[in-house]
Amino acid sequence: MTRLHGTALRVTIFIGENDAFHHRPLYNEIVHRSHKAGLAGASVFRGIEGFGASSLVHTTRLLSLSEDLPVAIVIVDSEERIRAFLPQLDELVTEGLVILDDCEVIRYAGRDGRDKR
Repeated sequence: MTRLHGTALRVTIFIGENDAFHHRPLYNEIVHRSHKAGLAGASVFRGIEGFGASSLVHTTRLLSLSEDLPVAIVIVDSEERIRAFLPQLDELVTEGLVILDDCEVIRYAGRDGRDKR
């Protein structure tokens, strides 16, 4: 299990929901690669509206024909581990935005394996 406390680095990747890598969603490939790399965790967030470098607004509004909504993938780990993962993002993200932020981890705890529903 990865231990994470104190200073860390957050990478946020902004892409389109329809972006793909070898016929599967790009966000899925990024999450699976970050898991395989042993990073502390990754989460995918689907936006309801946004625009990027193309200046085309994508939205969930009823009258909109857009289905390519914005997606953000957030990964937090030590600076060393995130920077080691960046070459994979360089390979995968051909359109989009990748940003790095310093952050501080206050609490990082997983489940103990027992279902607590």
